[in-house]
Amino acid sequence: MDGDNTTTVQPSESVENGICNQLSTLSLNGDEERLITETPAKDPRRITGHVEYVNLPFISVLVRYFNPKPQFCYCDDADGIVCNIILPANAPIHQIVSSPKPSTKAAKKDACLKACKALHDVGALTDYLLPEQDVKYDKLTEELSDSDGRDEESRALYEMLVPAALRKPWQEVGNSTYFCSYYIEFCPNPADRTYRGFGLFMKEPLPEEAGKMKVDLCLARGRMVMTQLIPSGTTRFDKDEIAKAEMFQQMFLKIIFDRHLFKPEYVSLENNDVYELSTSTFYLLLPVIHHEDDKISVDWTLVNRCLSSPIFRHPGIGGGEETSQAKNYLHLDNGQKSVHDIVNSLVYVSCKGTFFFISDILLEKSGYSLYNDSKSHVEPFDIHLSFPDQPLLKAKQLFNLENLLRKKKHSEEWREKEEHFIELRPEICQLKVIGFSKDIGSSLSLLPSILHRLESFLVAIELKEKLVASFPEGAEVTAQHILEALTTERCYEHFSLERLEVLGDAFLKFAVGRHLFLKHDALDEGQLTRKRSNIVSNSNLLKLATRNNLQVYIRDQSFVADQFFAFGRSCSLSCNKETEKAIHPRSYDKKNSANAEVRCNKCHHWLHNKTVADVVEALVGAFIVDSGFKAATAFLNWLGIEVDFTPLQIDNICSSSKAFLPLVDQMYVNALENLLGYKFAHKGLLIQAFVHPSFNNHLGGCYQRLEFLGDAVFDYLITSYLYSVYPNLKPGQLTDLRSVLVNNTSFADVAGRWSFHKFIICDSSVLHETMTKYVNSTGSSTTGKGHIEEKTCPNSYFLLDLSALGDLVESCMGAIFLDTGFDLNHVWKIMLSLLDPIISFSKLQMSPLRELHELCQSYNWEVQFSSPKRDGKFEVEAKVNKGKVSATASATNISRKVARKIAARQLCECLKAQGYKSKTKSLEEVLRESKKMEAQLIDLMRHHVMELLNLVLLPLRRQNQVSIKYALLTAGNHLFLNVVRRRDQATWKFLLNHISVSNLNSGPVCSCRFSFKIVMEIKELPNQIFEFYGEPRMRKKDAAEHAAQGALWYIKQEGYV
Repeated sequence: MDGDNTTTVQPSESVENGICNQLSTLSLNGDEERLITETPAKDPRRITGHVEYVNLPFISVLVRYFNPKPQFCYCDDADGIVCNIILPANAPIHQIVSSPKPSTKAAKKDACLKACKALHDVGALTDYLLPEQDVKYDKLTEELSDSDGRDEESRALYEMLVPAALRKPWQEVGNSTYFCSYYIEFCPNPADRTYRGFGLFMKEPLPEEAGKMKVDLCLARGRMVMTQLIPSGTTRFDKDEIAKAEMFQQMFLKIIFDRHLFKPEYVSLENNDVYELSTSTFYLLLPVIHHEDDKISVDWTLVNRCLSSPIFRHPGIGGGEETSQAKNYLHLDNGQKSVHDIVNSLVYVSCKGTFFFISDILLEKSGYSLYNDSKSHVEPFDIHLSFPDQPLLKAKQLFNLENLLRKKKHSEEWREKEEHFIELRPEICQLKVIGFSKDIGSSLSLLPSILHRLESFLVAIELKEKLVASFPEGAEVTAQHILEALTTERCYEHFSLERLEVLGDAFLKFAVGRHLFLKHDALDEGQLTRKRSNIVSNSNLLKLATRNNLQVYIRDQSFVADQFFAFGRSCSLSCNKETEKAIHPRSYDKKNSANAEVRCNKCHHWLHNKTVADVVEALVGAFIVDSGFKAATAFLNWLGIEVDFTPLQIDNICSSSKAFLPLVDQMYVNALENLLGYKFAHKGLLIQAFVHPSFNNHLGGCYQRLEFLGDAVFDYLITSYLYSVYPNLKPGQLTDLRSVLVNNTSFADVAGRWSFHKFIICDSSVLHETMTKYVNSTGSSTTGKGHIEEKTCPNSYFLLDLSALGDLVESCMGAIFLDTGFDLNHVWKIMLSLLDPIISFSKLQMSPLRELHELCQSYNWEVQFSSPKRDGKFEVEAKVNKGKVSATASATNISRKVARKIAARQLCECLKAQGYKSKTKSLEEVLRESKKMEAQLIDLMRHHVMELLNLVLLPLRRQNQVSIKYALLTAGNHLFLNVVRRRDQATWKFLLNHISVSNLNSGPVCSCRFSFKIVMEIKELPNQIFEFYGEPRMRKKDAAEHAAQGALWYIKQEGYV
């Protein structure tokens, strides 16, 4: 009924009449009630069709839907008998009263009719008069999922975007063409290689960020080459130079990727279809000479020398016989060649099928030289030498192209690597490309990786441009963080989306939960959870992402040498409807899935549905890190996820909490506030936070809605804490730590430490007794590391009671968050105090199922679980049996999940006692070795604005005009300052456009009812105080805006913003 749309749909008149017709047929048969419905044959629960009995009594629906059960009370009225249905505290409707009826049955039927209609109106019952299925989850015993979401059916074939900046060909216009040029600077560390200078030439200029791109490339033995693009103005090419540049690029691309084409005596560089649309990218990479002021010029001498090589001439059109002195020539496998041509050139050794760069002539060595080092020669011994007196050639083997963008291993430290040369006899070498030196080869080994990164970076910039065009806050996120959010772990680079995804996932849950809490004030926790789950689900995020075409920007493949295509090397796989399935089969090799795909001319690639959803969350995280909540909210609104709210919604929720004030005598409010270190402006919120669903009263309501809000707040705050404190932790480790903190076991310990159980309002003595025993048992623990599922308890409701104890912490946090007007900064400070020492991980308890899984994975073991049920309890047996390893553990509990955890822990301890341990570091070890930073709340909007508000309340407090409480709220593109007067409890809302406040030390102050003044101190002028008065207005809002206009005008005129 909710689907992906969170808007409450009012039932039509026909539907309402249908409901009335259904309930009008309600008949009573003893204690059993059956609902007669009119249904079609295909669906036994619809409104129209033939009449039949449904084996789902309406009262049974209420009983199943609510816990505790509804109460039915009857009283005599002047006009008959009245039935009063009292629903439990967690129901969206608290009380239903029937019209006076002549009998008890009639009154009960009328009350049921009204209850059904009312529950349907608020969405608690579907159009089939059935309750929505609750989301069943167990925070205490959450297990690992066996599915990783990467099965074949969860994939789809998408086209990968080629950035527009690389798709602009140069046309033959006139006798010359101007190219935008960029010098590619190489800075090796250590400086153990020489790199030939190269330049990048394009028809149109790159975006500014891309034109200054920096890339660190990882070489063997931890060596690095820092590279950077440096804009170098424009360069003019005439027609002949363009032709030579194109041929030079075709030449070196063939040498790098298709070197087998250089084995014959002749290679053609003619390409008649280079401008075909199948060529996806257009740029030229040419050797250059670097001048002062970062100007470059093409080294045409080198280009011409390479292109003049005999291999590019047609047979029979050679340069004739050489007639110089013999000492300047050597006899090679393909004829007599000049020494000048041989040095710094590319040769081919046919007997080994290998290409080499020739760097020098070793005059002191010849074919008669002794084999002192067999590694210095490559030719076989049985080759007959016609010219054994010739000197040897100093050669370096042509490189095999690698992915230099790969992540560097943490343990890998750089070491100098001496260049490896070998000695070749000239007679086995065939001269291929003159002037093609090893220095050129060193640079060419780097260029494809650099261009691959440039392409990805341009894709990120193109997405940013799309976002900026859609909403202004899109300009506040950096292209680098967008690239990180678009790059998956499969790319195997030193960055990926996963850390940003963790942060974005937490904010998405927080923002959507906050919005739903305010928008649907009649829905209970279960309904809110279902709505939030539908919105933040992977399927919905996938739908929204593809609707906005975000999938084309995703980078999900690592750089693969043989799938690099550029001008001069077109993709040969032409993809269309007929060939698509053959080129991109749905089945793939899971063991080699990272490189199993091929690239077609349309750049198709397979993407998992979950990957697309992860990218959406990572983009949210990117906006959070770069610009805070305001920009992240704007991105979600553009995507199609509504998360905005208004201050009025908060005011209404806070005002409605007055309904709980009659319960003030049932708890010590002042003592609880002192315990929290926070005074509530709305005491009803604090009371509501401790009302258990079992408490039956005519007021209605309990802590569960506040628990829903507090859960979302905790999730984001703790994620923000871990993200900032442990910047080097892997995303999976962050998730593990968060699961350690955000669970009912941890929160139950917190609640016990702060004695929250003493303040709970409930109608269950068993609940009080169980909570007290648990708190006493944890408080008397000497080790502090007892396992909660192994503690004994006299009744079977222990787990439920423990859950309620942990819920108090979340509901309390939700109440504080509401009372502060959604001031996360205030809640952050309370959270740090409340959760200590849990956030310091003094009691770090990982899931035993996770620990057992990792241990078995290290040794390729399979663990088997069996869980038969006997006498209401589950008897779980965990077993590992492979080869010489045999271990078994068993546990019994009323909960299957708890029994599995106990058995898993016992089995882990048994295996460890036999000397087996996980080959990966434990989380405790990782934390001990991790760099720890200061905890920060990741919300840049608040970080900047709070500076502006430092002195807002001070003058008003002196005048005794306002309370200490205030709130800064985000709504649309504005900021609202709420100041509450003690005199009449009216709320002043001061609207201030968002400005930079780095130079300001104070902010606006409201001084009287109908006129406003702003008092401001500026750091550069410490001895001066500025006051800005607005003209008196009939409306307070108009007066505040007039004063703000004058203050902002002055700030801008003086250049402080």
